[in-house]
Amino acid sequence: MDDARREEALRAYFGRDGLRYSWLRVPVDSCDFSLSSYCAVTDPNDREFQTFSLKRDLQYIVPLLRQAQALSDTPLSLMLSPWSPPAFMKTNGSRRFGGRLREDCYSQWAKYLCRYIKEYQNLGFSVKLLSIQNEPKAKQPWDSCLYTAQEEKRFLQEALYPQLQKEGLGEISVCIWDHNKERCFERARDIIDAETDPMVGGVAFHWYSGDHFDALRLIRERYPDKKLVFTEGCVEYHSYVYQNDLANAQLYAHDIIGNLNAGMNLFLDWNLVLNQKGGPNHTGNYCDAPILCDVKRNEIKKQLSYTYLGHFSKYLLPGAKRIAFTQYTSQLEVTAFLNPDGVIVAVIMNQTVLDLPIDFRLNGEMSVIESPSESIMTVLIRPFSAPQEEAF
Repeated sequence: MDDARREEALRAYFGRDGLRYSWLRVPVDSCDFSLSSYCAVTDPNDREFQTFSLKRDLQYIVPLLRQAQALSDTPLSLMLSPWSPPAFMKTNGSRRFGGRLREDCYSQWAKYLCRYIKEYQNLGFSVKLLSIQNEPKAKQPWDSCLYTAQEEKRFLQEALYPQLQKEGLGEISVCIWDHNKERCFERARDIIDAETDPMVGGVAFHWYSGDHFDALRLIRERYPDKKLVFTEGCVEYHSYVYQNDLANAQLYAHDIIGNLNAGMNLFLDWNLVLNQKGGPNHTGNYCDAPILCDVKRNEIKKQLSYTYLGHFSKYLLPGAKRIAFTQYTSQLEVTAFLNPDGVIVAVIMNQTVLDLPIDFRLNGEMSVIESPSESIMTVLIRPFSAPQEEAF
């Protein structure tokens, strides 16, 4: 896309009149949606990283981050996530097809991750979160690496956490797992103990195996101080319904509402913009995105999922606290929060073909509205007195 379309897309996400995004997830080295597989160090003999280079990031990623920051009213926060260590650090000698981090490279990989964080900090970006590995249980034909819970725990305990402390990066919050929800509680249970508890800042998760909201609730109940961070979700093309933009948008809202009600702290979508084929992707793993770009026509298209995402990102402010509510029917999907400015935000989705009545009742006051069929709405309420808070 040309410069004008690029700014149009970024403004749609980060501008005052856009979705007002304030967080971004950035891959450490290449991921499947990179133009090719690459890493910052390719020489196995360069143990001090004298050849470390962010050339690809500086060419493709950093300019977009700076442009996004210039369009945003608030400072942007970054999460860094690796898809794979360099090939020479892995048991299979490749960034692709799974493999494992070699035990003799634990310390070297920890130093590499710290170097990546510092490079981004030196460029002026605020890195706040780091996940140990994207999808550690998936052997993929693209950039991937496998970790058992024991391996992830050992790497965190023996290498990563000590290196972060040594290099003055103790403020970086480390997230474990970074994979599908159905196994996130087991991974947290197997990693977090009395010794590792202060090392784990949160549990990152994806949506590709279904709802599993109770898995998040279990983590929230057992580890109330850990952040629950949604780090990736998209409509994959094998399940993508081009003619049903509504169903794809509803998938987003259903998952966000369920995750929020289960204790989620942060939601990070996957790709911001893809082309009309669902790429580029260097292994053909094409997916949908809220904004698509028709490269030939030099046009961008905001899909309905973009609008649905805005019902959350534009109105749930940083620091908002989830509040209790009751509802008369499960046909409405609802979440409610109290913003720091005292405004109550209720997001309501109706996936049915029926118009459903809603009676809002708060502190003796009531308002009657209607939820149209197949719709989503955000209701803002300024209460006379604050309700009981449920802080997460």
